[in-house]
Amino acid sequence: MFTAIWDNEKFRSVFIQMLLLGLFVGLIWWLAGNAVSNLVARGIPVGFGFLSNPANFPISESILDYDGQDSFLWAYVVGLSNTVLIAVLTIVAATIAGLFVGLARRSSHPVLRRVADVYVNTVRNMPLVMQLLFWYVLGTTSLPRAREALEPLSGVFISVRGIFLPGLTISGPVVWVLILVACVLIAFAVFRRVFFASRRHAAISAGGFIVFAGTVWQVAGVTMNVEMPRLEGFNFTGGLRLSVELVSLLIGMTIYTAAYIGEIIRGGIDAVDRGQWEAARSLGLSEKQVLMHIILPQALRIIIPPLTTQYISTVKNTTLALAVGYPELSLVVGTVINQTGQAIESILILLGSFLLLNLLVSIFMNWCNKKVALVQR
Repeated sequence: MFTAIWDNEKFRSVFIQMLLLGLFVGLIWWLAGNAVSNLVARGIPVGFGFLSNPANFPISESILDYDGQDSFLWAYVVGLSNTVLIAVLTIVAATIAGLFVGLARRSSHPVLRRVADVYVNTVRNMPLVMQLLFWYVLGTTSLPRAREALEPLSGVFISVRGIFLPGLTISGPVVWVLILVACVLIAFAVFRRVFFASRRHAAISAGGFIVFAGTVWQVAGVTMNVEMPRLEGFNFTGGLRLSVELVSLLIGMTIYTAAYIGEIIRGGIDAVDRGQWEAARSLGLSEKQVLMHIILPQALRIIIPPLTTQYISTVKNTTLALAVGYPELSLVVGTVINQTGQAIESILILLGSFLLLNLLVSIFMNWCNKKVALVQR
């Protein structure tokens, strides 16, 4: 009887997979138990109870308020917010730049095409960390001191301390500020959603949300001010500050990622049948209209899958920010490990955070892929 069951290919396949899974889980369980025993023997506490303790270390810059007396948990959140900031800005900037690079690689202009070829082949064959260090060293050695800062535009100052811009400050009860922002976002979404179906309904819906947002603005006492940077002593105060570390990181990662995205877009466009170009031109469409309305919508079906992989790689590449001293999540994790010795817990938090971020990127890109996919009628 057992021989007859074993000869069943489906049963044999499931049995072997379950056996391998059990062995893997057993191995992980043994390694974890061994690690915990060794840590306890050395007097190192195990668990996540340390997250509520004061961090007692500074974070040089963050988009969230942070103080050295905040908990380790909040320090992780601040580091994660910096990671998300880098990833989002890089993905947006590199996608826009990559589109131009991809089009330049297909250009009939020989100089433009050659420059794009050299750019792609050069950037893709140099390590990203070396490019980040190049931009960081360039920013810290070639920019002037704060007292001699460059002012390319009124209220914009560039120095070795960073780039200082006019900043927008919104003050008022946090809940009402969030409600106000949500109203504006909903108004924009509704306007985009309904615009093509009925412009009148779109205008009425969006206008209603904007009126509600204005009412919230007045009732809650929310105020908005533009704060200009000003030189005080040896540095600027006020306004919005972009540090040299952040700027060099964004420039380096954007240039590097745009080279890969440009090749993905070029490959997607080239994969569209040549007859689509000829058919569109025969209708009297301009080259821009052919590209935007005929070719790119078809190329997106080919572009999005490899573009998803590139976006995920960009999120993981943010860990190289520690090379230029920008306090993203991996740098915060390293500092916490040095302070507490909670290496296993900190690494698990790091892995879990990046797993969550990459899953969110995958979910969003899969949604985009379904939107452009061919539907069987």
